[in-house]
Amino acid sequence: MNMSPAPTGPAGEPGSDPLRDRVLAFLRERWDFVALVALAVAPLVVPALGGALGGQVTMLFIYCILALGLNVMVGYTGLVHLGIAAFFGIGAYLFAILTVPMYPFQMRFVTAAAVSALATAGVGLALGAPTLRLRGDYLAIVTLGFGEVVKVTLRNLEQITGGMKGLNPVPPPGAGLKIGGTDLGLAFAIDPRWFYYLALLTLAGVVVAMRRLENSRLGRAWVAVREDELAAEAMGVSATRVKLSAFAMSSAVAGLAGCLYAASLSTTADPNAYDFNRSIMVLCAVILGGLGSIPGTLLGVALLVGFDTVLAPWADSTIQQWNINPSGSSLLSFSGWRLAIFGLALILVMRYRPEGLVPSRRMAAELHEAH
Repeated sequence: MNMSPAPTGPAGEPGSDPLRDRVLAFLRERWDFVALVALAVAPLVVPALGGALGGQVTMLFIYCILALGLNVMVGYTGLVHLGIAAFFGIGAYLFAILTVPMYPFQMRFVTAAAVSALATAGVGLALGAPTLRLRGDYLAIVTLGFGEVVKVTLRNLEQITGGMKGLNPVPPPGAGLKIGGTDLGLAFAIDPRWFYYLALLTLAGVVVAMRRLENSRLGRAWVAVREDELAAEAMGVSATRVKLSAFAMSSAVAGLAGCLYAASLSTTADPNAYDFNRSIMVLCAVILGGLGSIPGTLLGVALLVGFDTVLAPWADSTIQQWNINPSGSSLLSFSGWRLAIFGLALILVMRYRPEGLVPSRRMAAELHEAH
């Protein structure tokens, strides 16, 4: 009679497959690399990404960058920020001013994007310096008010910002440059896949930078201030400098996302594109995915923005085709209920999974210890 023990894997579990365990471990540790490769190959095997779908996915990448910027403030540092769309708009308008033909600057894409991101970081510092003593609801009110001020200012400075029409045409990246006989500006204008890859590479760079910051001395200082500001200061951490750095970093990343937004649309759009609803949508994505979690933030954006820009319009068009809502009433459309759906999603997450869909290890451990 054979009494040999059942085969066990590395974890000692009966019947576990070592190869499968290694693959799963690799996917957990290098999810970013796997996702980057998959997204890079996608346009080659999915022809639809060369059309309108490619533009929608590009916009999804841009919102991922914006959400990662907000995650610095809300997730890492624990500061409530309700005006991230304002910095998104500042970056877009600064980029347009530096590139459109009506102004004398007419910088190249990389230079204009770098200058716009740095200038937006400066605006973040200017807002953060006098408001550092505010906490919780008071800081939220200040950032909310700042967002409304920016929107009204962009609308009223018509001679500079174009008012409700915005600034256009914003030239595509590489305008006037030729590589191997190919006009880069024309390529970006004709084929959406060029913007797709530009936004994907930018997002990958931001993810790498955020992971480095997360494990750096500054990243640990952000988390320390979030957990206990008094204890952090007692350990030699300057809460003022840490918060200012969070304001600056968050604003710079949001400004960079705004540059890509203006370049991809060839216009800044009207100031209402940077209103409170945009800030709330991004904040919902960060909370839904998991505060302080990079993969969680990306998943939250994919779910909420994907619903808002892809699923809801498709559902509305399907409803109209079936003649269920011929008048286009918002009461019978998914788009008209999107904020209510976002709110319901947040309530369900806070009730059943308060750490988010893909929480950071620290946040998950804290919440499980609390329970």
